[in-house]
Formats: sequence, C-alpha cells, structure tokens
Amino acid sequence: MTTSSRPENTQHYKVQKPVILVVMDGVGISQLDHGNVVKHGHLPHLRKLMAEAPFRTLKAHGTAVGLPTDGDMGNSEVGHNALGSGQIYAQGARLVNEAIESGRIFQTETWHKLVETGKTHTLHFMGLLSDGNVHSHINQLKALVAQAKKDGVRQVALHALLDGRDVEAQSAHIYIKDMEDFFADLNDTDFFAYIASGGGRMQITMDRYEANWPMVATGWEVHVHGEGPKFPSALAAIDHYRAENPAVSDQDLGSFVVTNPQIPQMGMQDGDGVLFFNFRGDRALEISRAFDAGDDFPGFNRGRRPDVFYAGMLEYDGDLHIPKHYLVNPPQIHNCLTEELIKHGLNEYAVSETQKFGHMTYFWNGNRLEPFSEELETWEEIPSDVLSFDLKPWMKAYEITEALIQAMASGQYDFIRANYPNGDMVGHTGNYQAALIAIETVDLCLGRLVEAVDRYGYTLVLLADHGNCEEMCQNDPAVEPCRPKTSHTLSPVPCVIYGREDVEMLEEGDYGLANVASTIAALLDIPPHAAWEAPIIRIK
Repeated sequence: MTTSSRPENTQHYKVQKPVILVVMDGVGISQLDHGNVVKHGHLPHLRKLMAEAPFRTLKAHGTAVGLPTDGDMGNSEVGHNALGSGQIYAQGARLVNEAIESGRIFQTETWHKLVETGKTHTLHFMGLLSDGNVHSHINQLKALVAQAKKDGVRQVALHALLDGRDVEAQSAHIYIKDMEDFFADLNDTDFFAYIASGGGRMQITMDRYEANWPMVATGWEVHVHGEGPKFPSALAAIDHYRAENPAVSDQDLGSFVVTNPQIPQMGMQDGDGVLFFNFRGDRALEISRAFDAGDDFPGFNRGRRPDVFYAGMLEYDGDLHIPKHYLVNPPQIHNCLTEELIKHGLNEYAVSETQKFGHMTYFWNGNRLEPFSEELETWEEIPSDVLSFDLKPWMKAYEITEALIQAMASGQYDFIRANYPNGDMVGHTGNYQAALIAIETVDLCLGRLVEAVDRYGYTLVLLADHGNCEEMCQNDPAVEPCRPKTSHTLSPVPCVIYGREDVEMLEEGDYGLANVASTIAALLDIPPHAAWEAPIIRIK
C-alpha cells in the first residue's frame, strides 16, 4: 500500500473519530419479490446493520442526481459525482438535451467543423445505440444526424455499439431497425446515411480505466480500418451471433463490419469527421485518446491513422482535455468534499478494483483525474480480472477488504472510502445465481469490516450509488422463466451509519446521494460547505 504524508504547512484538524464510507455498487432496496437477490440472499451482516443501526433509504436516480426526469435511472457516474460533491449538478444527458433543444450545440465551432468534413467527405457518428440514457440516447443521435443533413452534410456513417446493459438484454434489433428506418426517411439524392460497423459494448471500443485495451483495439480496427467480420447488414450480424448463442446479451455480441454494394466506404479516410456521441466520460476516454494522441500513445498499435477531425459529445476529462474538441461543456463541479477535507489537513484514502476505481477518484472528485493533494490523498487500485463477471462474481472483494482493514489499522487516515463493484458488475450480466453469490460475498466482507471498524474506532457509513441487482428479472419467474434484467433501476438505496451512538438519522425529508457529503462533514465535526445539500443526521 502506498502512503502519503501531510504537508508541513498544513494544520491538521484533530478528528475525534475517523470515518469509513463504503459503496455497495448497484444494491437497491425494492419491494419486488422476484429476481431480488438483495431480498433473498443470505445477508446477515447487512440485515443486522439495517435493523439495529441508524438506517434510511436515499434517492439515487432522476433529478436527485442531476438527470432530466425522475424516470431516468441512476448510474455510478452521476451517483459518485453527487456523493463526492454534495451538490446536484445537471449531468450529461440533461446538458445535451438542453443544448440540442436550444440549438446552442449547432452554433459551436466544433459542430461547424464536423459539418464541413461531411460536405466533401464522410461524417462518422460512433457511440452506444439505445435509449438507456446512461451513456447516450438514440434521440440525441437522431437530432444530430437530421441537423447534419440540414447543414449540408452529404454522407453519414454510424458505428453502432450495442447496449443490452442499460436496456433489455436482447433489444439491439429494435434500435438498429429504428435507425435504419430513420436513415431511409432521410436518404435522398443529396444525402446518404448508413450503418457501417459495430458490436457489443463489452467486446469493443467502450473499455474504461485501461482495464482492457484489446477491446479498444478491436473497435479501432472495426470502425477505423473497416477490418472485422463482414455482414450484409447490422441485423444480419445480430442474427448470426444469436444463432451461435441464443442466450447472448447484446453487450457481448461480436464485432461486425457492414459490406454491401450500397456502402460507399469501409472504415475512415483522410478528411473525414468523427463524433463520439456518448455523453458519459468513463467509457469514452480510451477511444478518444486513440484518435487524439500522438506517437506516444500507449494503448495499442494503431497502424494506419487517417487524418480525421475527431470530437466528443462532451469534454470527457477536463484536466487532460480529452478530447481536444467537443460539443457541450461538461458540468463544472466545484467545492467537493475532498477539497473541504484538505482545507482541514485531513488525510484520505480511496480504494476499489479497476472497474470502479475511477468512480472513487475521478468522479468522486468532480471529474478530476488527478488528486487535489498528492500529500493528503492516497489512491489504491486493485486490478480487475478481464473476464465476464458472472464467472467470478466475488471479483476482488476480498482484496478490497484487506486493503481497507490495513488502512484502518495504519491509523493514518481520517476519511476512507471504498467501492465494492459486485452488485453492479455482476448484476449487469443478468445472471441471477451469480448475482446472489456477488451480494453474499459483499455481505461476508461487511462482517469483517464491522469487526475492524469496532477494533480501530471508526464510524462506518454504508450505502449504494444506485439500484441494479435487486431486480434481476423483468418478469415473475413463478409464471414464466426469468427474462434477465441487466439495467439499473429506479430503486432507492440503503444508507446505514454504524459506530456512533450519538447520531440520529432524519427520517422525514426527500434526501438523496447529494446529502451525504455534509453528513460526512458532520460526523467529522467540520463545517459543511455552504453549497452542499443538508445532512441526513442529527448529532444528539
């Protein structure tokens, strides 16, 4: 474990009792019986905490985390933004919707440059094709393509990443057919739009946290070079992979390149424009770096690098300015919890495995890739295994737990935070039995953590960032076999505070994840920032 020391010129505030915050990713509270591993799993430690310690649920979706409506599912990105900032910021989906509705997006220099490429070359749209509204939305894509035609673009190619994760597991054909029909209505003698390539989001292009660069390399070959399995249409590709494995989720479908006499070109050429239309940043950074980086790019051998104008829907990293060009300004998040703790000289430690490491660091700190303080922040990443998470549903929970216990035992840290990804990452596979093992694994780890919290004198704040594994079936398996549900949910999430007899949980009020930062401050006995949402506790 790497450690950090406090800078000599920082006055350290004396904390009476340090705090450890644990995020059980993707663990919601639902009254549904069917497919609910949280309800049916053997979770003695979680149930004991919820029954005997101060407990309430928090809102983790919709407007409570900056999404457009309360019909929008929460997700880890916006959830950790809210947790770490103590504020509700308009998030990517809402920002893009507002920019399209107002027309501002089409007045930007970046949009004008993209349009100019499409007047003489091909304008490529690349991203997640669904209405999941977590990384992207098909309606935003349609609005952009329609405007591109109005502005004089002559040729559009769509590189469609298939979802099956934020939407139904086998719904790709619905979105592909929708776009094909949309293109058919637009196409005329002066404009031609077509689907050029694609594949499942967990197989190509949309890796995150540098966990699997070969995924991105495969996407590069398919989208940029036009090299990969050839099919006469995207629907034919889906049918082919379904025939090989009828149970396969869209997210795990293989890659494809569409080739037929109507397709004017495969891959990308010099002079083309490329827009990655995802608004969420974590799974957009690596492919953006592949387009923008010079010869020092570390990810993979890119081979032929066409001279294209590349842009993102948003700036995905405000510190490193990735990508160089983008359409919509991301939320400017200021006055995070971490900043306030640093002002008081408090020492912090953050840990998770690769799949959620960035959520406990980058998203927690307001979309900031680097620490606010090298001296006062210690980050530890535990490498995730590169395999389908239902094959190893315990993931790295043991290693995370060991790291947390060592951090508490060291006596160095005033505030510790961690994320157990199991409920979310295994929940996304749609495998009920694996999700059951995943959540029971987390519960076993909670038992060890509670012992360490007691031994080393910490206060434990236990919660989740959104729902997922509490709804693993779309239907009642008592009536028909379970149809796997792989998406997030609208469920509230648990919040438990353990280890403080003088704390009373406020039961009344519409509290959400943004209320947690001020709650942590109250537990540490430091004043909250004026911009933060109110705490959910009262100190007796």
